[in-house]
Amino acid sequence: MTALGPFRLVWGVYAWLLLVLVLLIVALPVLTLPTTQQRRRAAQLACRAYFRLSGLPAHRIGMHRLPPGPCIVVANHASYVDGPLLFATLPPRFGFVIKKEAAAIPLAGSLMRRLGHQFVDRVNRHEGASDARRILRAVAQGGSIAFFPEGTFSVQTGLLRFHTGAFVTAARAGVPVVPVAIRGTRRALRARTFLPRWSRLEVEVLEPIAVTQDSATAASIRDSARARIATAVGEPLL
Repeated sequence: MTALGPFRLVWGVYAWLLLVLVLLIVALPVLTLPTTQQRRRAAQLACRAYFRLSGLPAHRIGMHRLPPGPCIVVANHASYVDGPLLFATLPPRFGFVIKKEAAAIPLAGSLMRRLGHQFVDRVNRHEGASDARRILRAVAQGGSIAFFPEGTFSVQTGLLRFHTGAFVTAARAGVPVVPVAIRGTRRALRARTFLPRWSRLEVEVLEPIAVTQDSATAASIRDSARARIATAVGEPLL
């Protein structure tokens, strides 16, 4: 074992135990507070506290670029760290699109429902289409949603193909798409690893892409957002 090995082991176990503790603590306000915004604020405070206490504070860049009205945020996906990190960074008006399988996770699934996140079925096409219509209605009614359009992450460095769901929603609702670059999470907890390692975590909001219902196709918006994010994170397109 290298000299760094024991420290990484101890710190990694601490980070996981801290995660369980924070999850248990935040469960009470999320399950009992009356409004979604109150629940999200409580959960965000807990997420931010976790990253600070674990020695992984998030560095936020370009937050002023977020439009004040409804919008679609799309971010690269490299690690399980991405979701909590982006949730801790964005304002509480943002809900997240999450794969439906996550709803079955004990406690975490219930908390995500209470936080007003949107679950999407990626296997059943009929259910997936119904989920997409529900998300579109939420955006059309003034909601802001965050997507990880890759849908998953891999051990290979680089951006996977972006699915079009987020961009179809933006085009149909006529709301801007905001690319967000997440850096450092792949090193912090790479795919197929269990023990985290220290990494500088950064979330950078890039310039929004203006969208009107007749100005651009979903595919062109998708390709533009993917290219901008790849440049910002310094990773290739896979």
